[in-house]
Amino acid sequence: MRLLFKQRFFSWLDSYDIYDEAGNVVYTVQGQLSWGHCLKIFDAYGNELGRVQEKILTFLPKFEIYLGDRYVGCISKEFTLFTPAFDIDYNGWHVEGDFLEWDYRITSQTGQHIAVVTKEIFNWTDTYIIDVANPQDALGALMLVVAIDAEKCSRD
Repeated sequence: MRLLFKQRFFSWLDSYDIYDEAGNVVYTVQGQLSWGHCLKIFDAYGNELGRVQEKILTFLPKFEIYLGDRYVGCISKEFTLFTPAFDIDYNGWHVEGDFLEWDYRITSQTGQHIAVVTKEIFNWTDTYIIDVANPQDALGALMLVVAIDAEKCSRD
């Protein structure tokens, strides 16, 4: 399953539309006013599916992941010098990225491929392609991409 993650051009808060291969909106991500990033994920019908909430007052950025109101895990930036790394406490997944932080691989603890995330560099807004091996993992992979993008925005 391939998803196109595209930031809206005119938006006061972080807002993204996520499209399927046919160009249909599958998910919408809307930023909320709060201390730190709070990004809510909605399905195509406007039903809230979950949220990514930044923890404030931490040494390195940390984002909690919720499905509905249920806490399901977190992602934390690790201290590294060259290669970006994240500590993931979600589904036993692991994320690795390249030096420029544009491409990511999401794998399980057993090395099983979950998703590949690639940033398109010649666009006016942040645009990512998320190739998900199993469509059931699409929402989870999207939430990790949202958290990583929010961490990069906080740093920049």
